[in-house]
Amino acid sequence: MERIRTDILVLGSGGAGLLAALHAKSANPELSVTVAVKGLLGKSGCTRMVQGGYNVALAADDSAERHFMDTLDGGKWLNDQDLAWTLVTVAQTRIRELENRWGCFFDRNPDGTIHQKAFAGQTFDRTVHKGDLTGIEIINRLAEQTWARGIDRLEEHRALALVRSMDGSRLSGVLLLDIRRGSFVFVQAKAVLLGTGGGPTMYKYHTPSGDKSCDGMAMALRAGLALRDMEMVQFHPTGVLAGPGTRMTGTIIEEGLRGAGGYLLNGDGERFMHNYDPRNERATRDIVSRSMEREIQAGRVNDAGGLWIEMGHLGPENVRKQFKGMVERCADMGFDLAGGRVPVVPTAHYMMGGVAFAADGSTALPGLFAAGEDTGGVHGANRLGGNGVANSTVFGGIAGDAMARWVPREGAWAEPDPAALGAARAAAEAPFGQKAKPLGPIRDALATLMWDKAGILRDGPRLAEASSGLDALEAELRAAGVADGTRDFNLSWSDWLNLESLILVSRAIVAAAEARTESRGAHWREDFPQTEDATGGLRHTVVTLDGGAVRLNWRDVAFTRLKPGETLLTEAA
Repeated sequence: MERIRTDILVLGSGGAGLLAALHAKSANPELSVTVAVKGLLGKSGCTRMVQGGYNVALAADDSAERHFMDTLDGGKWLNDQDLAWTLVTVAQTRIRELENRWGCFFDRNPDGTIHQKAFAGQTFDRTVHKGDLTGIEIINRLAEQTWARGIDRLEEHRALALVRSMDGSRLSGVLLLDIRRGSFVFVQAKAVLLGTGGGPTMYKYHTPSGDKSCDGMAMALRAGLALRDMEMVQFHPTGVLAGPGTRMTGTIIEEGLRGAGGYLLNGDGERFMHNYDPRNERATRDIVSRSMEREIQAGRVNDAGGLWIEMGHLGPENVRKQFKGMVERCADMGFDLAGGRVPVVPTAHYMMGGVAFAADGSTALPGLFAAGEDTGGVHGANRLGGNGVANSTVFGGIAGDAMARWVPREGAWAEPDPAALGAARAAAEAPFGQKAKPLGPIRDALATLMWDKAGILRDGPRLAEASSGLDALEAELRAAGVADGTRDFNLSWSDWLNLESLILVSRAIVAAAEARTESRGAHWREDFPQTEDATGGLRHTVVTLDGGAVRLNWRDVAFTRLKPGETLLTEAA
């Protein structure tokens, strides 16, 4: 097994990973920093796919306090308030840093100020953007800066396991798979940033690319770390319903369409959101997704089995100018967004839950830091559109600074536990000991199971079916092997490892969803439709792994800044 040493290892090259690497290298240039990414740096990850924009209070009439209150309201007070406050305050400096230090350029008003557009669930138009291709702008610039600063890269290297030191007291490093060669690499590091992103691709309709499989969360569970609020899976209202036989079904068209005044129509061509929420199409994502799902279940669908989004009333030329990327993407799929209607369906988009972490990015495992969608707590029970890329860049930069301080003070190259390293390698090679079987049926069965039994609308019996179904799928996967003819670029092996991560994280989602017997934010229980009174206290679900079994515990939500019903806003605000 090849061994590499680096002071700081960053897993993932989205907004969290690249900002962590850049901040760490800038804060302490003497440290060696390495970025390991499952694909190609600058060409993979969810941040690149961000269309909408970046929430930040910049305008004179807006404030961090107002952004904070919107975030708590959207999160139904399940947020870690210290993390949420860090998000809204640091975003104000991070957006300037992205432009002035790293070279990003966002759309401007005629007077030269940054343009901010409307996004649902907010009381102020605060979403900074670059047309509807904001993520590409951010990642292109951050990737250029990474290449220019002597940061090492391990591209097409998949993280497999977090490996503890011989005494188990700290992290030693990470076992990686070199996808190009089909061989193992152990990277020994003084500090590691977990920034692999989430990606709920276990659902039938989903927005992230197929390579996203919640690997970071799965690795954290296996390393003994806790995940919180895993029942909180966000379903974005507008995933394009491209039709059967394609993995593109569910790919997102951004929230700015609804913010700009786009209409959602049922199969009869009628607007329906006024029947569910007075904010109509600009209600929060959880409300709009549930409303759409109810229309679908009532049979008010189009020929494709979904609903419509319509923008033509805003003027086709205006739509083409304002949403150029979306218009072109829909045209590639045969739909006219500017002047016609596009079939849409709610689609699994984001994980609000994740690894429990502190505001400086540290976790319960010394040497391991985390940022971005791998983490839980910032968004509570529902994420506001535009808070995602802000989360990644804010906490990625903070974690990079923290690692640069922590490594000289407390970091050390610790020898790995040889038994743990060997076990991790053996687990990854397990499918080669089984008879090769097609994995497509398992993948499709998982997608259908999670969509039908643990999706937008949930209840006890269906969640119980999901739990038993996941047990059966895990057993089926363990019995399924992959061909051992060649291991370099072995896509079946990658699919097997993806499914292993997805099934484990799905078990965490279902366990937490079964335990929370109320409806809150993105988690809706048909058998428990009430939302508990937050003034009496709230609890986080906490999932851990114990001998392969998922364990569920609870932890009280700490109202460190405000109690439910209180506000930071004055009458004037």
